Amino acid sequence: MNKLLKKNPLDSDLIKIIEASHHDPFSVLGRQQQDDQTCVTAYLPRAESVKIAGQGPDLIRIPHTDIFQCLLGSFDLPEHYELEGIDKNGKTFKFYDPYDFGTQLPAFDQHLFGEGKHWHIYKKLGAHLHSVDGISGVHFSVWAPNAQRVSLVGEFNLWDGRCNPMRNLGGSGIWEIFIPGLSSGCLYKFEILNRETKQVVTKTDPYGQQFEFRPQTASIVKQENNYPWQDGNWMADRVNYDWLHQPMSIYEVHLGSWRRDKRGNFLNYRELAVELVDYVKELGFTHIELLPITEHPLDASWGYQTTGYFAPSSRHGTPDDFRFFVDYCHQHHIGIILDWVPAHFPKDSFALARFDGSPLYEHEDPRKGEHRDWGTLIYNYSRNEVKNFLLSSAIFWLEEFHLDGLRVDAVASMLYLDYSREANDWIPNKYGGNENLEAIDFLGDLNSVTHDQHPGTVIMAEESTSWPQVTRPTWTGGLGFSMKWNMGWMHDILSYMQQNPVYRCHHHDQLTFGMLYAFSENFVLPFSHDEVVHGKGSLLSKMPGDEWQKFANLRLLYSLMFTYPGKKLLFMGCEFGQGAEWNFNHALDWYVLDYPQHQGIKTLVKDLNKLYTKHPALFQYDFENQGFEWVDCHDVQQSVICYRRKSKQEDLIIILNFTPVLRESYRIGVPEEGTYTEIFNSDSMYYGGCNVGNSVALSEPVAWMNQPHSVSLTLPPLAALVLKL
Repeated sequence: MNKLLKKNPLDSDLIKIIEASHHDPFSVLGRQQQDDQTCVTAYLPRAESVKIAGQGPDLIRIPHTDIFQCLLGSFDLPEHYELEGIDKNGKTFKFYDPYDFGTQLPAFDQHLFGEGKHWHIYKKLGAHLHSVDGISGVHFSVWAPNAQRVSLVGEFNLWDGRCNPMRNLGGSGIWEIFIPGLSSGCLYKFEILNRETKQVVTKTDPYGQQFEFRPQTASIVKQENNYPWQDGNWMADRVNYDWLHQPMSIYEVHLGSWRRDKRGNFLNYRELAVELVDYVKELGFTHIELLPITEHPLDASWGYQTTGYFAPSSRHGTPDDFRFFVDYCHQHHIGIILDWVPAHFPKDSFALARFDGSPLYEHEDPRKGEHRDWGTLIYNYSRNEVKNFLLSSAIFWLEEFHLDGLRVDAVASMLYLDYSREANDWIPNKYGGNENLEAIDFLGDLNSVTHDQHPGTVIMAEESTSWPQVTRPTWTGGLGFSMKWNMGWMHDILSYMQQNPVYRCHHHDQLTFGMLYAFSENFVLPFSHDEVVHGKGSLLSKMPGDEWQKFANLRLLYSLMFTYPGKKLLFMGCEFGQGAEWNFNHALDWYVLDYPQHQGIKTLVKDLNKLYTKHPALFQYDFENQGFEWVDCHDVQQSVICYRRKSKQEDLIIILNFTPVLRESYRIGVPEEGTYTEIFNSDSMYYGGCNVGNSVALSEPVAWMNQPHSVSLTLPPLAALVLKL
């Protein structure tokens, strides 16, 4: 006892431990067998002296090193021993030796992860409170198959990568370590030694569930999730929710710039919950869609340059603060959808880029692994572990935070190998085509897994091309999304609305073309954040004419969206006609609501939401052609269109006049005789209009527009009417 090992004290293994380059530190440190005797080896760079706690022997320093060893002889080492001693600053320490604990990650989890089928791998990888034989601490694990050495670094070891090198779990590529005595709240990262270049990099945890407030980037060991959810009724109802045939009006929000406090600081998730839900309820929206609140370092990315795929941004509080936000929404019957970004990730050196010294998460060839115009990297969807990372992230948000759906960003960039590339800057697939077969498989898996694991949730695609069957089941050859943003309709309509009304007659097809494909997919009609940034101006500023005409055109635009087939989405600020382009750096221009015209737009949106959610004709068959019928789409010269929206219960007639001309005695065909009541008029004085319209219209037995009866109407300028028998 109290003597050095018999073998050479500075053999190659110990030298590698000192140099922090050993691939398997658990084979050297801790309790080992040496010539039928038990020995204990510890590497403690800041220790002056150390011993086995209690009545144990001293560990002897190997001269000129910080390696301490002893042969135990007859001493009976406990099942889990502690080391105690004095450091070089004269302070005492005592801790359980991390190198005395066996593997904590079961082989079954490693196998499932390697197969790409561990939907809950976020519960295993990363940092998790853990106990072994009654000893509490934190278990850390990370996937880094090409590293020579991975160390855990943090406040607890002064960010020194020599102190806690991790155990390599062989073919799985996973490294792990259990550190007794640590608890929630501690900061940590992973220090990785490149096998080829010997470069050392420090990385945040890809599976980290909480991070420091930017610009700091350390991961935080989160507390156990004991949040007392109160949304049981909502969650139970959601399982059987028939979203296909229910109203869905989405308010798209960037939490960092919706509102801020008096000092210009971000609001907490809990503050946002109360203020935002009250506002959304007042306006009648059914859902809130959040621009990515997944952790990200750069405010200017709006969250689309994600570095934390399992963590709500610390800008607005803790994970439990975000749970409160979702819970509060559900208790007030508001659904929550999150923008989620599996298409690309930033090149920040502290995050996923070349994570273990190799292109691990990204594809190695930049022709498949880099968006040159975005300055971001593309996931390697052919790797099971990368697919598993993304799939478990999707499940994480739906399960751990009760989100009702995900809007998948930039799907078009995932589908095409030549997306936004020069002719010589992409690699065809194995069939010679430009389809990204691995990404297509991933998207199919994403939709199959999420719908299977969490029925009633919706997965939406931001997909801007004519790719077929985006919202059709995977078993029919589709991608399996619930819905798709109708980017073509949005571009056509905004292009049309920006025309001077004098010239709209020459662009009439932009109004009507969308009906040729309206029921080929399950469409969302989006007036999103992308349309009010980067010099595009606000929706109000896009409208032509003088001030009155601008507001009238905007009212007309919204009336078209809310009466046209498809679910609805409107970006924040658009609901009151903000004049300035959206700026992520400060709150919306709420002061404009002091002006009647802006207040009128807000009242219009409120009433349109009420109209939309109250009348099944406007939502029951959003995705089926029996819910729509043209009355007249041919009045090109007067720029008027008229259509019916139908349900099992009712039939509504919508007339839209896209010129600033008052049209009297305008006749439209109606299917039945009777009195038609004007239930909505965008020219109402309550919205800032001229109050021209028709309280009622009595049908006449005059056949018109292939209908047996007709009514004569007064059409207000730049306005929409909705009639009901």
